[in-house]
Amino acid sequence: MPAVIYKPSRRRKRFPDNCVTLMESAKNARKYASENENYVAATILGPARSSEGFMIYYLIDWL
Repeated sequence: MPAVIYKPSRRRKRFPDNCVTLMESAKNARKYASENENYVAATILGPARSSEGFMIYYLIDWL
């Protein structure tokens, strides 16, 4: 699933749902990320509930 992630660091592999914006296509995700600072296009999996009760997405690959 293509998405745009607000990322302070590229080392993270899990992201809370408030950092993730789902996109219709990888092309749209790359376009949005190039226009906005600190956002990166990625392929993600989720959402899943963490042990703390938060909804999180898992990084599959950076686009």
